Amino acid sequence: MNQINRFSLHLLCFLLAPVLSVQAAEFNQVQADKSSLTFVSKQMGVPVEGTFHKFTTTIAFDPARVNMASARIDLNLASIDAGSQEANDEVIGKQWFNIKAFPDAKFVSTGVKSLGGNRYEAAGKLTIKGKTRDVTAPFTFRQEGIVGVFDGGFVLKRLDFAIGEGIWADVGTVANEIQIKFHVVAGSMPVRK
Repeated sequence: MNQINRFSLHLLCFLLAPVLSVQAAEFNQVQADKSSLTFVSKQMGVPVEGTFHKFTTTIAFDPARVNMASARIDLNLASIDAGSQEANDEVIGKQWFNIKAFPDAKFVSTGVKSLGGNRYEAAGKLTIKGKTRDVTAPFTFRQEGIVGVFDGGFVLKRLDFAIGEGIWADVGTVANEIQIKFHVVAGSMPVRK
């Protein structure tokens, strides 16, 4: 290799070094207006859909370093839309969410692992009405340019959190299992190694 070619190679390596050091992107800029948190419960065997309008999501997810990922969701329980004003008024009351004493719920991840392909699983602690339980939430991730899309969910057993006390503890009227679904859209920031 002659001296000019050696110089060109060194110059190329010098110019590419900053680019090569940014080997991954961390998705951590949540786009709240494009994200959603919904649920499906069953009343007398009939599925009833609902949503929460106010929640904050904090994530740090680099597909190249899944073991370093973290997530947190803080949920304003009063922002529930259970399908009607009557239902909304009932579920924020003492026998259900009791928002005067417990206005918020939260999920804090304790670990994330890859299940292969674009499938992952987040384990964490879910707290509602002062009760904390372990939860595992499978999810998918897809990258669309500089944006990452997370879709997943888990089954919540409402009686584990005293959601629906007294006459509402009858699972023949309202099922114990509630399907929680999340859709989170987040932008990325380059990660320098």
